[in-house]
Amino acid sequence: MRYVHPVITLPPDFTLLQVTPELETGGAEQTTIDVAQAVIAAGGKALVASRGGRMTSRLIADGGRLVEMPVQSKNPLVMLGNAARLIDLIRTEKVSVVHARSRAPAFSALWAAHATGVPFVATYHGVYNARSSLKRWYNAVMTRGDLVIANSDYTRDHVLAQHQLDPAKIVTIPRGVDLTRFDPRRIAPERIEALRAAWGLTPDRAKLVFLLGGRLTRIKGHLLIIAAAARMKAEGRDDFVIVFAGDDQGRTEYRQEILTAISDAGLEDVVKVVGHCDDMPAAFRLADVALLPTLKPESFGRTAVEPQVMERPVIVSDHGGARETVVEGETGWRAPPGDLEAWVRAMTTAITVGGARRRAMGEAAASRARRLYSVNAMCEATLEVYARVLEARA
Repeated sequence: MRYVHPVITLPPDFTLLQVTPELETGGAEQTTIDVAQAVIAAGGKALVASRGGRMTSRLIADGGRLVEMPVQSKNPLVMLGNAARLIDLIRTEKVSVVHARSRAPAFSALWAAHATGVPFVATYHGVYNARSSLKRWYNAVMTRGDLVIANSDYTRDHVLAQHQLDPAKIVTIPRGVDLTRFDPRRIAPERIEALRAAWGLTPDRAKLVFLLGGRLTRIKGHLLIIAAAARMKAEGRDDFVIVFAGDDQGRTEYRQEILTAISDAGLEDVVKVVGHCDDMPAAFRLADVALLPTLKPESFGRTAVEPQVMERPVIVSDHGGARETVVEGETGWRAPPGDLEAWVRAMTTAITVGGARRRAMGEAAASRARRLYSVNAMCEATLEVYARVLEARA
């Protein structure tokens, strides 16, 4: 059990329905699982309407229930069908609050909530581009309910600027990290060594390990890090290794582009592409420094916070939610997005400051992250939102 000691009192027979495209991997999906578990711990019932995915087993193990339907679809006819299915589900299960976590399913969820008179909440998990009035209208579905949750102040400011929303209708709840799962004291050395062997890393402790954890997608900046590694190698550095840990989620062409760039630069012994990792807490402990070189601003950046909880400094792109989660020179470093020279300098600095300085930064990072970004704090604030919208309706 990750979430215990609920302090928010939910009404008797409270039932939450969260609607999210899938339960494969990612911040929105993890938050869905965490909030479902919190509702169950508080005595309620938790349903998730989704296509499903590898995280379904965790939802069920916590006592939640998956209602499988194609809510990820943007086909208008499918969305209408989803709305009808959700209406039946809301009425059958006596749902108390509907919580949408993505735009396409939000349309079906909003229609169903309106048809049944149930409060509707939406979480803005990302900063959506709006280059046209039609796209802005599409994005605005997330703001048409009783309350909007933003996962960072950066996201909140974006929503207010884009949609002219009443500030009273939006609340910031930073994404939470499971401090039980991400606890350095719980990581046995055997878990770290198992990853080291699986990833083909030598036990050469003289080489600093950089870890970029996250799905293989272009905006994550893998190619920038490969270019930085090539520059550092050309300058004579051979005291580091870089690991890319993440699923390509079907982006096989981009994965091949990464492998080709590594091969062309002669970096096969320097940059490792290891695929999906089920044990990220151990992965961050294996690493010395985590990387988040996103080319587009992320609304929060969970993979910048999790390594800090695990007492590791991070290097992040200086934009988006990362500006809130990383303190320059204290818990990590911030470099301009896409700036090769700046990333070479930051990565070189992370190596040359030495182990003692990195450990001190990691301890400072963990202290701050545990205080600000715990899953308990996130869940308590979310349950408080549910109680608030129910009270307003009453």
